[in-house]
Amino acid sequence: MRKSVNRVELKGNVGGEPRITTLEDGGRVMRFSLATNELFKNRKGEPVEETTWHNVVVWEGKSTPNLEVVKRGAFLVVRGTLKQVKFVTKSGVEREGYEVLAFSVKEVGNSEV
Repeated sequence: MRKSVNRVELKGNVGGEPRITTLEDGGRVMRFSLATNELFKNRKGEPVEETTWHNVVVWEGKSTPNLEVVKRGAFLVVRGTLKQVKFVTKSGVEREGYEVLAFSVKEVGNSEV
């Protein structure tokens, strides 16, 4: 059997303020949205910018920054794996989506991009 790979690397800006949850065992997890932008030309040759939003989950650990320093608008490099998740909306509808389970998060300045 061939070895498969599930790796994601994203560079983008944090959307809203991250949500940090403290668990019973004292561990913490942070969730936030990350916007990535892609520039391309449409069929008419006009430049188009398309934004994609990604849901990111970060467990506090050695490869993550202090969770309190991640703020809305921060430019991050996120490395992780893609995971399919099922959830129920507030209105009771079952949905499926994807999350990036980050194993590395690094805040970078404009000179490092």
